[in-house]
Amino acid sequence: MAERLSESVDQAAINVIRGLAMDAPLYAKSGHQGTAMALAPLAHVLYSRILRHDPSHPHWPDRDRFILSNGHASILQYALLFLSGYGLEFKDLKQFRQWNSATPGHPEVGHTAGIEVTTGPLGQGFANAVGMAIAESHLRSVHGENNQNHHIYVIAGDGCLMEGVSHEAASLAGHLQLDRLVVVFDDNKITIDGETDLTCSDDVPARFASYGWNVMQLGEVAEDCDAIEQALITARDYEGAPTLVVLRSHIGHPSPDLTDNHEAHGNPFTAEHVSRTKAVMGIPDEPFWAPADVVSAYRTHCAQRGQLLRSEWEQHTGESRSDFNEAWSLKPRTDPETTISHFAPDVALATRQALQKVIDQSLTMCATLMSGAADLTGNTGVKMSGQKAFSSKDRKGRQVFYGIREHAMGSALVGMALHGGVLPVGGTFFVFADYMRPAIRLAALSRARCIFVFSHDSVGVGEDGPTHQPIEQLASLRAIPGLHVVRPADPEETRAAWIDAISHDGPTAIVLSRQTVPALTDGGAVSQGAGVLVNHEDAQAVVISTGSEVSVAIAAHDKLLELGVPVSVVSMPSWDRFEVQSEEFKDFVLPPHLPVVSIEAGTTFGWHQWADSAIGIDRFGASAPGPTVMANLGITADAVVTAVCELLED
Repeated sequence: MAERLSESVDQAAINVIRGLAMDAPLYAKSGHQGTAMALAPLAHVLYSRILRHDPSHPHWPDRDRFILSNGHASILQYALLFLSGYGLEFKDLKQFRQWNSATPGHPEVGHTAGIEVTTGPLGQGFANAVGMAIAESHLRSVHGENNQNHHIYVIAGDGCLMEGVSHEAASLAGHLQLDRLVVVFDDNKITIDGETDLTCSDDVPARFASYGWNVMQLGEVAEDCDAIEQALITARDYEGAPTLVVLRSHIGHPSPDLTDNHEAHGNPFTAEHVSRTKAVMGIPDEPFWAPADVVSAYRTHCAQRGQLLRSEWEQHTGESRSDFNEAWSLKPRTDPETTISHFAPDVALATRQALQKVIDQSLTMCATLMSGAADLTGNTGVKMSGQKAFSSKDRKGRQVFYGIREHAMGSALVGMALHGGVLPVGGTFFVFADYMRPAIRLAALSRARCIFVFSHDSVGVGEDGPTHQPIEQLASLRAIPGLHVVRPADPEETRAAWIDAISHDGPTAIVLSRQTVPALTDGGAVSQGAGVLVNHEDAQAVVISTGSEVSVAIAAHDKLLELGVPVSVVSMPSWDRFEVQSEEFKDFVLPPHLPVVSIEAGTTFGWHQWADSAIGIDRFGASAPGPTVMANLGITADAVVTAVCELLED
């Protein structure tokens, strides 16, 4: 192992971090310096002594993962990336929180080298880390410790632990005994509004102990690098449970004006405050002070240490590495188009049932697939036949049981995807997408390759009533930039949606029916977002639909034909796919000279982009059998016939 930095460089580096933590927000007139100042020794110990990382290879598969869950303190991580040699330089620090800079207000994966997940919404990073720990333990079990043998380290604050998602995720991690997960709780007892006792009386250590975590209370050692190092080594080596390290810190330290003051949370430091603090620290009162010899020593140390760790990994992996590399690529072992059978033309299935059959045929082809649900495994179509459960006793299991924890499941899927080496799938009822929205949004922002499966996709749910009947959910998912959304009409479109999802380079939401639907399509509409199912050269209108309502559109076509009104019928399973097609293709599917009627069992919001008349449900549902609810809310062939005739009369 490379030699440790000298004590003088240690202290100088901590001073550099604290100085940058003040200077960058002051320069930007925006940012959070207080937490970064307080945690400078902790971050220094992590990057220079604890983390297995190689700045020259930021994506090395067996690196430790570090997540700054309280992402508002981003300048702390940027300062360490600058010192460690990840490519950030003074010009980047001086562009903190500016347009198109490498140092945005919160860490963004894929934007800045060395950032593992996109953090900002408090608690999400914590829950992402649980997903990463699931992925690491599974890959270690499947491919051996020579290929995967690392830890996930997290810094989390009071805000992260107050947010509900962290409660769910912590409970899941404790149950699964994810002992490669180490969370440092920055116990500074401060939130933006004031001291934490203004709003919270939780006994955090007792709460985590009840979850089954190993809890270490360090007390007042936030300035003691050696004590922090020893605590992190002890936490790293603990087996049988994740570890919470409680570190009592003092926000804004060593400011003579704002230490332990809730105002230090944000951006109250004036130039005078910064000058007075630098005087206490004994460093020059100049912006972005970072002596070249200190930076050089730090980067050399991290480079030598990281390259040694990575070269040892490369030597140890040996012959097993080819199998591991194949898994890491996430490429299917065989062609999905030939591996996954087509459905019989006369089959009638709920699309959730069709998905389950498709997943079963993918198990060997997609050896990296890990599928699970929030207590709805069989209901949502994500069950993997013959697969064991992922558990504390069997890390090779590919079926993940998340329990009734949609918040945690969504975030864990993102963490698993960003860890790499696994293709995560998670299912629940569509109406509970609302519980997962922050995670879905961050999946899209992060380009995380995960698959969200939502079944029971309309008022066709029936008797459970309006609390369980999705109305606005589909429109809200379609509104998320970068989220691929597919609502297949029948088993063949479900097959195509799955094949599309496992090859997509970002997150996919597949929205499925509870009720049985007939076979209507060849699945071809999925790849281009829409396709013509019934075409008439003399068509007088177009009826467009998605999901289970495509059969309603077909029935309306038949009725209109009897009236002497030929119409074309279009299935549009994916708006986002259709939107990027050529204008020529769009005009072929939806001829500009023809009126268009849409029908979908959800809000009509957004449909006027494509349709002249939109049939949908712009109210909440009702408790009754599914067909009754559909009929009473106007999702019928007769409603389509009436709408077409009215358009033609106009």
